[in-house]
Amino acid sequence: MTTYALTDSWTMTRRELARWARQPVAVAVNLVFPVMMLLMFGYLVGGGRGVSGDYVDYLVPGMLALTMAFGLEGTMVAVTRDLEKGVVDRFRSLPMTNGAVLVGRSAADMLQSVVGLAALLAVAYALGWRAHGGAGAFVGAVGLLLLFRFAMLWTGIHLALVAGKPELVTAVQILVWPVGFLSNAFASPDAMPGWLGTVVQWNPMSHTAGAVRDLFGGPGGEGGHVWAAVVWPLAILAVFFPLAVRRFSRLSR
Repeated sequence: MTTYALTDSWTMTRRELARWARQPVAVAVNLVFPVMMLLMFGYLVGGGRGVSGDYVDYLVPGMLALTMAFGLEGTMVAVTRDLEKGVVDRFRSLPMTNGAVLVGRSAADMLQSVVGLAALLAVAYALGWRAHGGAGAFVGAVGLLLLFRFAMLWTGIHLALVAGKPELVTAVQILVWPVGFLSNAFASPDAMPGWLGTVVQWNPMSHTAGAVRDLFGGPGGEGGHVWAAVVWPLAILAVFFPLAVRRFSRLSR
């Protein structure tokens, strides 16, 4: 049974990866957008209120975490289009493991996230940013970023299944923006009003960014955030993964 599930999931993953070749512009935009954000906030807009040390060293981990939170619209649109066109119903009529479509979708998007993360790290390195925490800490930081991304992907998949139509994705996607910008990605919570700083500190993305800063050895890092950067994504997954699978299994009933 496990072998069939893995085979079906890999088939669905290859289906999603095949779309990359047919949509090179969308892939390029997903790679370029976070780079433009890094350049804009690091060198054009500026910022870094309450940040001691090199602002780029503070900003890069925040931008990496922000990139893992954003970009879910591609996932959500793809899921809703398959629903609208009846593709999902056709897959469900085949002798295929239930949920393989969703696993394939998430696996393909995780591969794209790895490529995007590598591209942003390469640009940051070219701009002079360096990680100072060693190889093990670097791998741990990347692992935390991808864990957060995985949790956000399943949140997006569930919301897409609830929305059901591509035109509703924009309305649902607005929910992602508070997670991204009410965070410590660009400035320290210590420089914010008390109530806002509290909201920012409770943001799951802030815990990921703080933990990654600590592992990279940059300013604003907090070792105590590492456990929270693991617990928060796992808690999100514990909620939205079963919800998405349950919603998917009830689509044609």
